[in-house]
Amino acid sequence: MTALPDDPTLDEIRAYLAPRLPAHTAFDGWTPAAVDSAASEAGIDPGIARLAFPGGAIDMIDAWFASIDARMADALPVEKLAAMKVRARIRALITTRLDIVRPDREALRRALSILSMPLNLPKAARLGWRSADLMWQLAGDTATDYNHYSKRLTLSAVYGSTILIFLDDESEGFQETEAFLDRRIDNVMQFEKAKAQFTARREHLPSLSRFIGRLRYPAV
Repeated sequence: MTALPDDPTLDEIRAYLAPRLPAHTAFDGWTPAAVDSAASEAGIDPGIARLAFPGGAIDMIDAWFASIDARMADALPVEKLAAMKVRARIRALITTRLDIVRPDREALRRALSILSMPLNLPKAARLGWRSADLMWQLAGDTATDYNHYSKRLTLSAVYGSTILIFLDDESEGFQETEAFLDRRIDNVMQFEKAKAQFTARREHLPSLSRFIGRLRYPAV
């Protein structure tokens, strides 16, 4: 964690406190009291710290998730991932995220409970998309067509379902979570392979528009 600069901005205070919040939200919930505790521990005026999270619990969770994204990216830079196959990259990215939140499972459980409220579902979807988008960027994805969106939606679903297993996993070394994740990634890889094969076959199918064009404008 980087040091807080002198005379920090609210954004800097938010980023500094974000990874420190879960240790307090496990007891105080995602409330201003957790901000106060984290701020006092960090030597920051609690009154100023609260200003860094004007949206309350949602802003606190958003900031924490952003800090997880940043720590994941630091742990797995692009050059490190480049040496892996795509499947291994995705697995490494997800397991790294799980390692980061492992000490804070209760805080995560409470965060997801808040995000699952009907009013917060759009925000939950945006946060899930943001993390999935970053993971695919780090994994080297450059798709700009519909694959860009389908890959991120699929990864969001894989990560989200894995988190649900992870939260209740009491197996040694979280083996149940890892086994579940491996099965889901296998399913995704099979789907992507089938999709690529279908796309390749479709490219070789006769084109109706080209056929009609030839009828209207026959070659001389």
